[in-house]
Amino acid sequence: MSDELDALRQENARLQQALAHAHLELEDFTYSVSHDLRASLRHVTAYLQIIDEDAGDLLDAASRAHLGTAAEAARHMGRLIDGLMELSRLGRVALHPAAVGLANLVAEAQQVLAPEVAKQPVQWRIAPDLPTVWGDAAMLRQALVQVLGNALKFSAQPGPAIVEIGWQPGSAGQCELWVRDQGVGFPPEQAGKLFRAFSRLHRAAEFPGIGMGLALARKIVERHGGSISASAQPGAGCCVRLSLPLAR
Repeated sequence: MSDELDALRQENARLQQALAHAHLELEDFTYSVSHDLRASLRHVTAYLQIIDEDAGDLLDAASRAHLGTAAEAARHMGRLIDGLMELSRLGRVALHPAAVGLANLVAEAQQVLAPEVAKQPVQWRIAPDLPTVWGDAAMLRQALVQVLGNALKFSAQPGPAIVEIGWQPGSAGQCELWVRDQGVGFPPEQAGKLFRAFSRLHRAAEFPGIGMGLALARKIVERHGGSISASAQPGAGCCVRLSLPLAR
């Protein structure tokens, strides 16, 4: 039995190493592709600007509209490339873990989101006993900014948005932090798409963005050995749950 357990442990370690190597190769590929796309996009943007400056007055209304559409498409592609670069960066940057109070991280995330709050009043309902977790403060703050910002964006409606933040003990030394809004929600069968890069469950005309925020949050949480999930119903809001290691 001991020999079998040792063999299983060795095989598990081998698979973990292979998985880490595969992730690193994927991040290298993503970075290289994004960098090459950015170089080509600069040429497209530059020539669109030259056409606009040199021939803009000679074009009819329809042609100018086509030129504007192409320029906006180039800007959108730039935002997509920025998202890929950021996702790749999160897989490369070194973690600096320490004991971090979630209450402080939530307060800092609220400050970052202050411009959004200025557009629509928010009622924050935050548990008074948020725990201390073990992780990289800067990266966890970024994950909270993405999750809270998502809750604010999809709570756009008459009257103040309501965002609840709470937690409960999890298994294996983890805590389960949850963020609940009362926004538009989504069909529950689409929950698996929510954390994919560039995945959108609503039309861009209704809610702006490139569909990268929760993918970034997922990358950060997984790098801390945790997981992230969401549940929702159409018109009944969304609840995002993040498992994070409690401080030792």
